[in-house]
Amino acid sequence: MSHRLPRGPRLPAWTATLTWKAAVFITVMCCALAALLGALVHVSVTNQTVGQARDHALTRLDDATEAFEAGDDLGPGAGVDPAGLPERLRKLAAGGERGTMVDTRDSRPTMWAAGPATDGRAIAVRVDYAQGARTIDGLDRAILGSSVLAIGATLLVGAFAVTRVTRRLHQTATVARRISAGDLDARVNDPRTRDPSRRQDEVAAVAGALDTMASSLQGKLQSEQRFTADVAHELRTPLTGLHAAAELLEPGRPTELVRDRVAALRTLTEDLLEISRLDAKSERVDLDDHHLAPLAERAVRGSGVGAELVVVRDVCVVTDRRRLERVLGNLIANADKHGRPPIVLTVDGPVVSVRDHGDGYPDYLVEHGPQRFRTEGTTRGHGLGLTIALGQTAVLGARLTFANAADGGAVATLTLPYEETAGNGARGSDGAA
Repeated sequence: MSHRLPRGPRLPAWTATLTWKAAVFITVMCCALAALLGALVHVSVTNQTVGQARDHALTRLDDATEAFEAGDDLGPGAGVDPAGLPERLRKLAAGGERGTMVDTRDSRPTMWAAGPATDGRAIAVRVDYAQGARTIDGLDRAILGSSVLAIGATLLVGAFAVTRVTRRLHQTATVARRISAGDLDARVNDPRTRDPSRRQDEVAAVAGALDTMASSLQGKLQSEQRFTADVAHELRTPLTGLHAAAELLEPGRPTELVRDRVAALRTLTEDLLEISRLDAKSERVDLDDHHLAPLAERAVRGSGVGAELVVVRDVCVVTDRRRLERVLGNLIANADKHGRPPIVLTVDGPVVSVRDHGDGYPDYLVEHGPQRFRTEGTTRGHGLGLTIALGQTAVLGARLTFANAADGGAVATLTLPYEETAGNGARGSDGAA
């Protein structure tokens, strides 16, 4: 039986930023470097200070030993088995060897030097080591203070340098998101990329590549848009003539088939022209105050498919009536063509939904939105109706989402911009068209 280990506390989101990681890296490296240099300086100065004190103590010991052998006075700070002599140093001298040792006497650092005397005794001298200890303590404080200042200064400079880089990366990412959202005019315009002879860093190279990609993508899309618009315009003239010629044919089944296909071709041509205008962002809205329930009822009647209208709450919105009816008509037509009845159009405040009870939308459409003429396997594609509805929704400043109901069927939800005012009273009614 396996047990899942509990997860530890998660770090805040800001810790994932490059600035924070760079700051931590710089701080750790500065601390490690300061500790290494401080240790080297401390060891070097300590060895030098202790070495000088030891040499001085050994010199005094030599003088005291000569005086002891001559029977003279040993001088101040010297004696045979003096009080306070460290026991380890006493045993070393009694064994016939000389040595030095730093000890504390009366709360003052003292350098002891001892050597052998007669009868297993030790002759020793003491030298005041307080000045050397103060020198080392002062050096340690200076190393600590200078290390803190150096780390702080390095951290500030490093953070400034990293912030400049991350700011440029953030700008590049923002432009990339704008391009992915459809703003093909967005560019980074890094000044380092304007002069080809100037050396470029990696961020400038990424920005330049993004600008080049955006320009190439924009050129190709504009070329495709012009091609679509040109084809649609060129088709209108022969289609008009074809439609007029079809009207002159003798009544009969072949004539009905010709007229039906000509009408379908004219509809497709008009859809292509509308899409080209939406792609070119040349559409202008004619905004006015409208109640949603009457507009929805007009869309249901105009569709001619027997859809059911349910009004939960009617509100007055500022919108373009013609474009809104176009969106609702396309959603109802798509539900009738690709779904199964009953088709229900529901108005609930500024939210209008169109639902059928068929097999639902394909997964790619729910995840990525409608794509022109795309098909999945052997199923029919969704043509241009949903693409036009999505484009007109963007012109209205609304939001259109696609989902599948839990109990089956496709659900398209249109959310219109709406602000609650005193004049927008709730008018609830249920009905069917």
